[in-house]
Amino acid sequence: MAVLKLPRFYPIFDNYEWLARMLPLGVRFCQLRVKNLTPGVTRLQVRESLKLAADHGAMLVVNDHWQIAIDEGASWVHLGQEDLDSASISALRSAGVRLGISTHDWSELHRALSLQADYVALGPVYPTILKKMKWSPQGLERVSDWKSLLPSTPLCAIGGMTTERAAGVLAAGADTISVVTDITLHAHPERRVQEWLEVTQ
Repeated sequence: MAVLKLPRFYPIFDNYEWLARMLPLGVRFCQLRVKNLTPGVTRLQVRESLKLAADHGAMLVVNDHWQIAIDEGASWVHLGQEDLDSASISALRSAGVRLGISTHDWSELHRALSLQADYVALGPVYPTILKKMKWSPQGLERVSDWKSLLPSTPLCAIGGMTTERAAGVLAAGADTISVVTDITLHAHPERRVQEWLEVTQ
């Protein structure tokens, strides 16, 4: 089975405004992760972000909000382990939506494989300030271990990613690298995205 090829740079943004700034720079695969908004505002964010991504020839992954993603014609959804408990995988598959799944340990990897995830995310690879996690940093050896079990499924590395770490993460086996705060908390986000695009060419 041929491996699905994904762009090696996979930034995650928490609103449409970030996408409007970054997609024109050449980002071709990204995630919209909106939290704590009303259903109506969430739907509008998803709708406008999908339109913007299409205008720039980019793939947009919708985090969590799987029903809105189906309703709005998204091609990708990303779900965490908790979200899998309430999501309808059959509805996603019937709608032709590709699925990315977060994993942190062997049992979660097994679950992702049983659901035939279109990509598997492993994290946090390095210490991260994005959110509190019960898992210790996984390290590059775990990236290699995961990839050995995913010969036909793209592996996404996330957590504590910087441009300086990118080469090592890719060499360890990651197919794509998710980046959040290294961009959104950077003094010059556009410049940082351009640096990411260069190191992941």
